[in-house]
Amino acid sequence: MQIDAVDQRIIASLVADARSSYADIGARVSLSAPAVKRRVDRLRAAGVIRGFTAVVDPSAVGWTTEAFIELFCTGRTTPAQIAAATRQHPEVVGAYTVSGEADALVHLRAADIAHLEQALERLRAESFVTATKSMIVLSRLVDAPAPVAVPDPLA
Repeated sequence: MQIDAVDQRIIASLVADARSSYADIGARVSLSAPAVKRRVDRLRAAGVIRGFTAVVDPSAVGWTTEAFIELFCTGRTTPAQIAAATRQHPEVVGAYTVSGEADALVHLRAADIAHLEQALERLRAESFVTATKSMIVLSRLVDAPAPVAVPDPLA
């Protein structure tokens, strides 16, 4: 699917505020509300826009501790196995296969250190996990949404 500059501006508007009306977005991108709706529908149908969600501050709901865990797995563990297992843990907010020594990197959020330790012990109990290496987040320096346009290096 081709995404043009207008699509990119529509996506950027939705990333900034997914509750924006089609009319508000249209005013920003010089299109009518129905034209914006058609484009959004097309972007959703193509899977470019996967959904709309509320972004909640984890600390506001009591999940103030987070860590990144390197997983070391048995030799024949597949990414699908890691994905299926990590989805079973409510504290897991992200899981990624990675290059380097570890097989996967898991992002955990918890209420406190005791909760984090419990979550980590449950993760370590997965049959394919042979070792872990934990890094507790001290502070978030950058927390940005995914980029919606590639910057022009000549601009």
